[in-house]
Amino acid sequence: RRFPTVELRAETFNGSTHIPIPSDSAFLKALLFELRLVDDHVFVEQRDTCTRINHSSVYSVSTAAGELWPVLAFHKSGLIYACVPLVEGTLEPRPPLLTVSGLSQGLALLLGIMDYISPSRKNEAEMNAKIGQLRNLLIQACPLGTPLNTNIRSLNSSFEDIQEMPADKDQPAWRSSTYKGKPQVNVCITEKVKCMQYDQRDVVDTWQVYGAVNCKCDIEGSAPNVTLSLNLPTNAPPLQDIVVHHCVTSIDPAMLLSTSAEPLHDSVYNGPYKFPFIPPSESFNLCYYTSQVPVPPILGCYQLVEEESQIKITVNLKLHESIKNSFEYCEARIPFFNRGPIAHLEYKVSYGQLDLSREKSLLVWVIGQKFPKSLEVSLTGTVSFGAAGKEHPTDYVCTGNTTYVKLYFRIPDFTLTGCYVDQHSIQIFVPGKPKITASRELISSDYYIWNSKAPAPMVYKPLLD
Repeated sequence: RRFPTVELRAETFNGSTHIPIPSDSAFLKALLFELRLVDDHVFVEQRDTCTRINHSSVYSVSTAAGELWPVLAFHKSGLIYACVPLVEGTLEPRPPLLTVSGLSQGLALLLGIMDYISPSRKNEAEMNAKIGQLRNLLIQACPLGTPLNTNIRSLNSSFEDIQEMPADKDQPAWRSSTYKGKPQVNVCITEKVKCMQYDQRDVVDTWQVYGAVNCKCDIEGSAPNVTLSLNLPTNAPPLQDIVVHHCVTSIDPAMLLSTSAEPLHDSVYNGPYKFPFIPPSESFNLCYYTSQVPVPPILGCYQLVEEESQIKITVNLKLHESIKNSFEYCEARIPFFNRGPIAHLEYKVSYGQLDLSREKSLLVWVIGQKFPKSLEVSLTGTVSFGAAGKEHPTDYVCTGNTTYVKLYFRIPDFTLTGCYVDQHSIQIFVPGKPKITASRELISSDYYIWNSKAPAPMVYKPLLD
């Protein structure tokens, strides 16, 4: 799809140096060539020289009129997704990619299109039907060439359903449809905790918490007003690095100034965090945040020592007493890279059960839904290996005794920061009493415990010289 308004703006910005977009067939031919999907067996200096190694999905495409840049394109499951974003400024010299806002908008739109089409890629007739509807959907998603709603799946697929003008002039562009029925609001706080533990005196353990507040508001009206508050327990660390959705209508500036890049001080904003907004029709993330929590939820120690033809392993895990002892699942996975399959295993676990993966390269310690009353569990064992085959897992980072335990867990109805939504504080200025559902969860993400008997990749340099 072409947008003459966008092309006219590009020409205005660049004047005589403007490179027009060629015809569809000429553009496709040039793009296939640049992506090495044609003539890839032929060395072409302009495309294949070592000085033109591309580190992103942004390309410069050769056309009869000159080099067309930037062209955002990627190849996925037999389809090419491509767009030419507008650079709001001159192209000489070329601006840094991070300064071109059109690239992130274009990527979001292409990913939305991919999300809409890709579930049907195995059914050719269904996929062709979806591609046929795409032109009509883009009228809603990208009127006049500016992406307003990149969630293509949430849009109406029939052309007749598209309103040329909103029924209400106050209806914002991000409300693609209006809801009819009983009002209801679902809010879910999801926190993910990343962790690197080393159990070494000269290396600092690190952990980070990332939160997202997802909302789905089924409310009648063209522009309903909703106010939602996030609360923290007394003396809890404040939320930081807060990023809000564009539908939020106003916000306390102090909320946005708290950043994890600076040390915490007494004057930092610690809530309650109020978000007035006009919700989109579909599910969306109202905000993202981080927080500097004092301890990780599970403290661990892993020791692996090689003795002759076998290795000895010891794993100790302790759930911090401030953490809710109620898991949907909790397991520790112990991989053995660059070795043969496990031929012999002797072990003792104080709690839970130990399973061996089908390819015999991974121990899975299923702790279950609760830690014991002591909040501590341990595993000891000896492992020996057979001859390694080509199909056995390898890893370039974890060689020899440099290895790790990776934890996987989910704790429902709990957040590490203590952040929660008070259902009674949600204000919805519409008739009728809405049904409000609030939930929260803590999920592990890249939660590693490294072997303390071997060097491990460091996130930070050792504190001691």
